[in-house]
Amino acid sequence: TEFKLLWDTCLLKISPKCALDIIGVVFKNGTITDACWHDLVQEGKVCHDTLIKYIADRLLLVSHETKYLKKSDDLWTHCVSIFKIA
Repeated sequence: TEFKLLWDTCLLKISPKCALDIIGVVFKNGTITDACWHDLVQEGKVCHDTLIKYIADRLLLVSHETKYLKKSDDLWTHCVSIFKIA
């Protein structure tokens, strides 16, 4: 499917450790390293959103989707601002 292809493509752009860190920031109160900021920006917004929505669906967090999408967008915005400075 198109979603599976996008998912596979996105996962090639980011390390498993960074993917877990990003998930930790969005779904818990985790932290993220400078290297992961870079990977996240290189991954792109579409891939970032795909990762977050996929995890939310799998964890049955759909009822809290608005909250997690906001945290995801906040993370993205913060990451892009740090990446541009560096």
